[in-house]
Amino acid sequence: MAPIIVFGPLLASAFAGLLGNHVGHRTAQIVTTFFVLLSFVLSVITFFDVTYGGNAQTIHLATWMSVGAFDVSWAIKLDSLSAVMLVVVTSVSSLVHIYSWGYMEHDPHRARFFSYLSLFTFAMLSLVTADNFLQLFFGWEGVGLASYLLIGFWYKKKSANDAAIKAFVTNRVGDFGFALGIMAIFHVFGSVSFDDVFAAVPEHTDAVLAFAGMELNAIELIAFLLFIGAMGKSAQFFLHVWLPDAMEGPTPVSALIHAATMVTAGVFLVCRAFPIFENAEAASAFVTVIGASTALFAATVGVAQNDIKRVVAYSTCSQLGYMFFAAGLGLYGAAMFHLFTHAFFKALLFLGSGAVIHGVHDEQDMRKMGGLYKMMPMTWLMMLIGTVALTGVGFSFGALGLLPWDLGFAGFFSKDAIIEGAFMAGREGVFFGIPAFWIGCVAALLTSFYSWRLIFMTFHGKYRGPKDVYDHAHDPKFAMAMPLVVLAVGAVLAGGLFKSDFIGENAGHFWHDAVPAASHGPAVAGDHAVADSQVDDHAIADDHATETSHDAPPSQVVADTHAVVDDHAEEAEGDHGGGHHPPTWVLLSPFIATLIGFAMAIWFYLVNEGMGARIAARGGPLHSFLYNKWYVDEIYHFVFVRGAKALGDLFWKIGDVKLIDGLGPNGVAGTTLAAARRLAKGQSGFLYHYAFVMLIGVLGFTLWILIGQGGL
Repeated sequence: MAPIIVFGPLLASAFAGLLGNHVGHRTAQIVTTFFVLLSFVLSVITFFDVTYGGNAQTIHLATWMSVGAFDVSWAIKLDSLSAVMLVVVTSVSSLVHIYSWGYMEHDPHRARFFSYLSLFTFAMLSLVTADNFLQLFFGWEGVGLASYLLIGFWYKKKSANDAAIKAFVTNRVGDFGFALGIMAIFHVFGSVSFDDVFAAVPEHTDAVLAFAGMELNAIELIAFLLFIGAMGKSAQFFLHVWLPDAMEGPTPVSALIHAATMVTAGVFLVCRAFPIFENAEAASAFVTVIGASTALFAATVGVAQNDIKRVVAYSTCSQLGYMFFAAGLGLYGAAMFHLFTHAFFKALLFLGSGAVIHGVHDEQDMRKMGGLYKMMPMTWLMMLIGTVALTGVGFSFGALGLLPWDLGFAGFFSKDAIIEGAFMAGREGVFFGIPAFWIGCVAALLTSFYSWRLIFMTFHGKYRGPKDVYDHAHDPKFAMAMPLVVLAVGAVLAGGLFKSDFIGENAGHFWHDAVPAASHGPAVAGDHAVADSQVDDHAIADDHATETSHDAPPSQVVADTHAVVDDHAEEAEGDHGGGHHPPTWVLLSPFIATLIGFAMAIWFYLVNEGMGARIAARGGPLHSFLYNKWYVDEIYHFVFVRGAKALGDLFWKIGDVKLIDGLGPNGVAGTTLAAARRLAKGQSGFLYHYAFVMLIGVLGFTLWILIGQGGL
């Protein structure tokens, strides 16, 4: 079953890509969509079997390469972490395939498009089921290739080609760091297998690597290099510049890349490698700082963008920042929970934006929209659901003791868990915990503002575009509408249904050690109490196993051991976790921030309609700074593009022309050529000229002989 999940989309991609023009576009669409849907159904079965049934396993398929001590197998790792990612990837990919039936119905290259979609899905599935770092890197690079093909799908469009190249090159910067990290892992541990490496991490916490005359802690360096790769793939600050430009691809591509797959690969990597990051305090702090910075940066930029897809793209960038600073603080379960819920409402927003664009004749500028809810009521409702899920609308009734439960949309449960977890981590000694908490609250306010700004500019107020476009605006057909409805259901229910499993009382049973169920990593927090309790758990389990192993079969020993560990964990939770809640004002802070952002959007775009346009027209320094995305692109262009050009000019004009050519072709060789040309002028072709020269030569030679012998 697992091989079908992974390799089914690859076979479908090959079929559509190689035979699409022969069998027809419709057949290619049917085959690719069928295999992705099959992968989704099997992934759901696998998810319940692994997470709730506890049937984690690793399926060895083949030996990939074996050179000396370097032995790498191709295997499919099925644990709770990979099972969650399987459901996320295949569900979003299936809905994107179905949505594309309507969105791309008039494109003459549909077979190629669906082939690329399925190739992307295969690469992502290879990544999340990898059993070792090299196999993960294969999927990592495959996703990069497929994203290049999809972003530049309309290759006759220059902006699409430029965006594809920008994404590819930027990701190669991060991937270089990732590759170095894998090399360092093999150098230190002698293996790239997850199980071997993670088991050996505690034995190498003091290992050092010499570089450029420095001695660096090996675990810290490895964690840092791995995160550099994650920064590129997940568009974190400094390596984020490719993400907004990726909007040049078809809208289904934007949903596939930005919602649940490619950009979340970095978060998955950090969570998968948590044993390394838990023993790398400095690298984890760096992850927290970059994640928090990205969350704030992208949220500020999002408030000033006018392209509907770019607003949602910067929203993705900001939400990824939340996931990373959660992982940096050791909140791995919360990071994965937000990744899970984010997939639903962000795919909904991207595909909803595509429905808007499709309904208004490919217009993407929100300044040319307005009042569309009358013409597109279904799209308006779907975008509304996505917006309230993204902004985290909900209330902590249960935590405040008002009701037995909390009520809210998906983003409320996952994003608030990160913000509250950051505060608790800070209170327990994590240096960047409290700053991350406040940045998370500010980003939540800005998220609410730009999200409702999108809704109000697009669907409310006066229509600001051509009248004939408005008159023909329409909701999408069934093929595009059905995925929106499915995603809307997920955006409403995913948080409440799965909270207890991802981060609540059932987290230990759900994750099965795939990620820590504890609130934050002990090494990161500087508090070893959790680690000590875990050690005690294992000690009690080992003692119990020893006592029972003589009289019970192995399966019973394992079951009894887990029972003892679970009982002890529940006792520890009662002592350390139960009643250990954030203050009331912390629980209310994200909700209040969301309300403030909502009120600001109403004031700017409904009560005082046109105020935002007037502010933009004045072009003050703050608006220009945000509209131009902190001038990061301009800085990169000046430093890297113009810097590279200046360096090239230096080597060309000085090194090549003046030095090499000056001393070579234009120097000695040039002088010789000039002298030869002057001598050649003496070759007149007249015999008496040559006789006269010979006579002069003979006379000169005779004169030299006489002078030398003293005859003169």
